[in-house]
Order: sequence, then C-alpha cells, then structure tokens
Amino acid sequence: MLEVRMPVLPPECGERLGNEEYLRDFRARDAVIRDGDSWKLERLQHFEEVGSPSRDALRRGDWAGALRLFEEGRENLRGIQVDEEARGAAFHRVRVVEEPLTPYVQWELHSLRISAEYGERVRILPAKAVAAAEADGLLPELTIQDGKVLFRVLYTDAGVPDGAMRFTDPDIVAPWTAYVRNAYAAAEDIAPYFDRAVAPLLPPPAA
Repeated sequence: MLEVRMPVLPPECGERLGNEEYLRDFRARDAVIRDGDSWKLERLQHFEEVGSPSRDALRRGDWAGALRLFEEGRENLRGIQVDEEARGAAFHRVRVVEEPLTPYVQWELHSLRISAEYGERVRILPAKAVAAAEADGLLPELTIQDGKVLFRVLYTDAGVPDGAMRFTDPDIVAPWTAYVRNAYAAAEDIAPYFDRAVAPLLPPPAA
C-alpha cells in the first residue's frame, strides 16, 4: 500500500546540476555500483527527448520508423543488461501512466517492453494509485542509485531536460527509496499491461 503522503524533498538540501554535469555524475556513479539496487520513478506524461532518432520519428509522425529504430537498438539493450547483471546492479523502473495514454507514453512503453525482455525491471502504476499523494503537486521525476544518491531530474514546462538536483543526505534518500520500492511493489509488470492496454492501440499522432 502506498503512503498517502510523499516524503519531503527540500530543494535547499540539494545541489543543482546542469544537463552535462548531471549525466557525467550519474554515469560515473552508476558504473561503480556493485550488488546494489537502483530505482527510477517516472511521472510526467510527455517529454521532449534529446538525441533519440526514434523520438524524432514520433515527432514527425513516422510510427513505423520509430518502432523499427527500437528493434534496431536491441543489441545495445542486451549489452546494458549484461553489464548490469555482471555487476549485480539491478535497475527498477516505476512508470506512472494516465489513460488514455499520451502519444509519448504509448511510444515509451514500446521501448520499455523491449528493455524488460532483456532484464530491466519495469512496472506500471496507474495515476489513480498516487492521486492521494499528489494533492499538492505531481510526484517528482527521480532516480536513486544504490540507496545513496537521489537525483531529482528536472524538465522545462515543455518537457525538455533541464539538469537535476542531487541529494545525498540519508534522511532524504532513505524515505524516498522506501517510497519508490513500495510503489514498485504495488505496480503491475509491464508485460501484461502492454498486452492489454498498449498493443491494441492504433498508431498515435505526431507528438
């Protein structure tokens, strides 16, 4: 059962990072994780991904091309999972969804389904499950590495990546780790959700 209240995440306790600094720090910390769990919470329903040919295809309305590019990326996903398994670095993702699905989320779930085939732990949580916790605003976009570092990933109003806030205080990181763990436990595995709610959909409009 999810807590009605989300944990606190006071911005004054975090360190603001730009896009490049965030990505460098995230990758460096991820590479040294051994036998540890990491967690990702996704809440927004639209992002403007940067540097993704498949996302560009969706933006053009080329649905077949977007899915083809996902298929062409399977070997890269396989390599990521092999590396994580070798390090014992388990990555868990909770994707909050609103229905009807936005074009972006419909597109993203095709990608996440393939990632799950190679071992990424992906679960889907309906927005109604977190509604009580969002009385004062949406859940943040989070990545938590090995229970030690929390990144609140930031976006512009248009959904463009805008860096992150980094938190390392255990009194902040630990409650959020527990919260996302509970959300993951309450969520549904992506495979049955995809088959039921995503596979039957017509191609989305350009977005």
